[in-house]
Parts: sequence; structure tokens; C-alpha cells
Amino acid sequence: MTTMPSAVPVPAAAPAPAPGHLTRVAAPEGMAAGPQYSHVVWGTGRFVAVSGQCAFDEKGEVVGEGDAAAQARQVFDNLGRCLAAAGATFDDVVKLTYFVTDMAHLPALREARAAVIPTGRLPASSAVQVAALVRPELLLEVEAFAIVPVAG
Repeated sequence: MTTMPSAVPVPAAAPAPAPGHLTRVAAPEGMAAGPQYSHVVWGTGRFVAVSGQCAFDEKGEVVGEGDAAAQARQVFDNLGRCLAAAGATFDDVVKLTYFVTDMAHLPALREARAAVIPTGRLPASSAVQVAALVRPELLLEVEAFAIVPVAG
């Protein structure tokens, strides 16, 4: 064991990944499980970073002005397209970061996420309330990190 400056013991090396290329830990020892996320996700493979996605359609127009649920669905559609461009799927996502103009939009995001990521495969997540996004009619934005298995 090595210790961090806060004197919290940490393992010298992470355990090997579980079968499959990703391991999700909902509740590390001494911590309560996160209700809508995994506390820790790690794996082996090719790292993919997807920029924050907003509710824009293929023409760059905002979808669902004033409607958090419609915007959330469009955002997850866009994330799926971006992941596919990198040879990834939602199964490969290890981290989502939600940026919302109002925390009241989180249930809409969770519902849209549940349509593409099953409860047993929840990524690590963070939610941040922001004063504004790039356009005033946008209510939310989501970025993603994924790890894609490598053949071989």
C-alpha cells in the first residue's frame, strides 16, 4: 500500500479488469453506492473523448427549445453518433459529465441515458450547474469518455 498526502491508503496497483474490457465499481469499500452512477470505472483499450454535445440536429439547429427531455434525447443521439465515429458504443462509456442550466433538468437526462445505457453498466458521472451554455436556448450539454477494446 502507498499513501496519498491525505493519509488515505490506496492500493499500489489497481486490480485486473473484470471479464470484458471495463470494470465498474458502484461502491468502493467504505462508500455508499452512487444512486445514478458508478464511483469508479477502469479498463483497457483505446481512449475516446467526445466533446460536449448539445441538442443540435444535422443542420446545426437547436432541437427542443425550452424542452429538457427533447434536448436530452437529441444529446444522447448525438453522443451515439460521435461514439460510432470512433468505433465505440455506449457500452464503452466510462465517464459522462452533465452541464445543465438548472438541476431540474437532471431527470430528463437520466431518462435519456437510461434509453441507451442499462442500469448495470452505469458510467462514472458528474453533474454541474452552469450559468449558461453556448446558446441561450440550450438547457444541457453532455461530454463522454470511453474506452474501446483493442483486438489482439
